[in-house]
This record gives sequence, C-alpha cells and structure tokens, in this order.
Amino acid sequence: MAFDIFKKMMGNNEEISPDFIEIDLEQEKSDSKILIKTFTLKVYEDINPILNSLREGYTIAVIDIRTLKSKDVIELKRAISKIKKTVEALEGKIAGFGENTIIATPSKVFDIQKGVTEVPKPRSDEIERF
Repeated sequence: MAFDIFKKMMGNNEEISPDFIEIDLEQEKSDSKILIKTFTLKVYEDINPILNSLREGYTIAVIDIRTLKSKDVIELKRAISKIKKTVEALEGKIAGFGENTIIATPSKVFDIQKGVTEVPKPRSDEIERF
C-alpha cells in the first residue's frame, strides 16, 4: 500500500494530482520584448519611475538630464549615482550620450556602443568593374 502511494507520487499513475504543479524556473519568456522609454529628470524624485522600469528588466531608459543639470548639479550627480548603482546591481549597462542624455539598459542588452561604427571600405583592387 505504501508503495502504491509512492508510485502515484512518482508519476506512474495516469491520474495527475491537482495539489502539485511543476514549474521550470530556468525557462525565460521567449516572447518578451524590450521597450525603449524616455524620461526627463526635473527633480531628484523623478528617478523612481526610471528605477522601477529598469528593475522590471524589459526597459531601455533614455534619460534627458538637461533640466536638472541647469537647476542643481549636486542633485543631478546624486540621481545619476543612484541610477548607476541600480543598473550595476541588475547587471545592466549605463552610458552618457552627449551632454544631456543618459541611456540605462537591463542585463538583456549585450553592450552599448558609442560613436559611429565605420563600415570597412573595400580596397581599390577589390572593387569589381563592370
């Protein structure tokens, strides 16, 4: 009798118990999409929606820092430091573009490339002539 209960627990019975559900924690949503959201830092408290979006793991944040930069540079440094610490804790990336824009990404983004990437030009002897 005890062996029959063990067989049921091991799945040798056709009947599935409604008390147990198998969950694969390693499986990731394959249809998940990454959003690009724009944010404007006007005051320090504006970092909260940015941090919440980054913590979800599906948002690339494009942050305009121009307004806070013109008001209070100390608060701007504090805000950027908080965003940077959060991004690093989430294993994401952060980069500044120009003087007024910061981009923060989740860990799903491999890298942020700054600058223009040049396409290699073919040598003159490699160009086909028609």
